[in-house]
Amino acid sequence: MMRFAFGLLLIATPLAVQARAPVPVTQPSPQAGVEAAMADSAAGWNAGDLARFMAVYSDDSDTSFVTKTGVLRGKAVMAERYRTKYDFANAAKRGALSFETLDFRLLDPAHALYIGRFTLRGGDGSVQSGMTSLVFRKERGGWRIIADHSS
Repeated sequence: MMRFAFGLLLIATPLAVQARAPVPVTQPSPQAGVEAAMADSAAGWNAGDLARFMAVYSDDSDTSFVTKTGVLRGKAVMAERYRTKYDFANAAKRGALSFETLDFRLLDPAHALYIGRFTLRGGDGSVQSGMTSLVFRKERGGWRIIADHSS
């Protein structure tokens, strides 16, 4: 009887230790992280919060945005362009922004390419839609855009 109880103890001990082991914390996939950043940026736009919309962009001074007239560099310059081109205080004029992921590629562990379609639905029923190619870099605060080419 003692051998049987000791045998049960030997079997149960590893199971009890295994059950108490900490559960590893899983990180979201790079694509999920980038898509979450894009969704939060769109939510910022839709709320009329320019700072939240721009939070998806890197603070690096080399961060670029390609326009019809050339390349803009730096988050502050880009924010000023959005501020003057769109009325963030007026939801009807600003419209509602959404993104659809069309392609995602991890370029290396710290860089990713996001290709998507943006759609901006105006309060007057107008719709602007186009393509966007974004290069993201994994930074301390999450995935941030370092290059934007939207048309």
